[in-house]
Amino acid sequence: MLRYTLMRLGIFVGCFLVVWGLVYSEILPRGLGDSNLLWVLLLALVVSAPISFVVLRKERDRASETVVARVDRAKANLEANRTQEDEADDVARARAQAQGS
Repeated sequence: MLRYTLMRLGIFVGCFLVVWGLVYSEILPRGLGDSNLLWVLLLALVVSAPISFVVLRKERDRASETVVARVDRAKANLEANRTQEDEADDVARARAQAQGS
């Protein structure tokens, strides 16, 4: 997951530098007043999103598989704990009934 995040960040930084260069060279318009940095950030975000979606598809699938595996392990551990508690409760009730008889 960290690898995917770093790759996504790298694509964003690359897009930011390209957009900043295009705005600095006045190929793209500057923002209004002091909003130039915000304009460059938003434009870089808009450009990097579809690039990341296409380029990082395999890495995103790998990260998704890792997350699914972690969730499945957590569910299995919870079910195992729940089963142990049920068994302990059944044993305690059986002992209580045996002593009460």
